[in-house]
Amino acid sequence: MEDGELTEQTVQLEEDVLQESESGLLGMVLHPGYQENKLAYLYHSYQSGDGIANRIVQVSHDEDEGTWSEEMALVEEIPGAGIHNGGRLAIGPDDKLYATTGDAAEPDYAQDEENLAGSILRMELDGAVPEDNPFTNSIVYSYGHRNPQGLAWLSDNKMYSSEHGQTGHDEINLIEAGNNYGWPEIEGDEMMDGMETPIIHSGNDTWAPSGIAVHNDQLYIAGLRGEAVFQFNPANEGGLNTVIEDYGRVRDVTVVANSLYFITNNTDGRGVPSNTDDRLIEWQLE
Repeated sequence: MEDGELTEQTVQLEEDVLQESESGLLGMVLHPGYQENKLAYLYHSYQSGDGIANRIVQVSHDEDEGTWSEEMALVEEIPGAGIHNGGRLAIGPDDKLYATTGDAAEPDYAQDEENLAGSILRMELDGAVPEDNPFTNSIVYSYGHRNPQGLAWLSDNKMYSSEHGQTGHDEINLIEAGNNYGWPEIEGDEMMDGMETPIIHSGNDTWAPSGIAVHNDQLYIAGLRGEAVFQFNPANEGGLNTVIEDYGRVRDVTVVANSLYFITNNTDGRGVPSNTDDRLIEWQLE
């Protein structure tokens, strides 16, 4: 998008994107050196054997032609399904590539730290396993996740993730290397040895939190079912405050300087779209 004008660009991949229910082209993040190398990363679903799988690929951008082309696959055969594919990509302050994966509608996958499903993954920008990852020869960074949707870091480099609960009990989690976040064994305030509880959850309500961003060490969280942008201060662990509403389902947020940009998702089959949906909206922060 430039000067309010939208230009569609083609994406050329070695495996066709499979769009079925919650699967599809799910995540994108630019390489830290994008201005020089024109590289980015995509997370997408594809047909693998008899089922759905997900993969993470590096792509290059031809600005003159307006095309994105696959350079190499970093990870393939991430378990997938029509639901619970995760799909968020982010570059951490350590210049590592992080990815969220869902449990692929198989809750037990999330309790297997050797399974890439139900996890947050961490890798070098070429897909290699970082030497300081918590599990030997594995890109799994944390596990026990149902369907994590957002990743963000505060100025102290602490990492937070948003996650969809089963019936209510949506979560904001403080993510630490090697930890087990409990799904499907515990949710909400339930506790079990060796498992982490969220720093805040929605109880019986539903936020359906998606992307998250940071401004002045406050988390801004996109709400799908909650149909809002929420604000949360991890320092005081109070409740979520609604700061933006009346736009319907909100899929993702990002902050640039003092502007918060969010994108609506009312045309995803679960919203009530108007004739102007979907929209990318700029909101001035205080």
